[in-house]
Amino acid sequence: MKTIIPLVDWSNGIIMIGVFAVVVVALVLVMLSLMNSGKGKQS
Repeated sequence: MKTIIPLVDWSNGIIMIGVFAVVVVALVLVMLSLMNSGKGKQS
């Protein structure tokens, strides 16, 4: 039987999770800054 291909490639997965986490944190900080400033134009 052939070797089973893992569903998650951790060498690349950890990098992708890290990038995703950084993007999410950046978006949250931007939203908080807009809410606190009160000058954010919202449609």
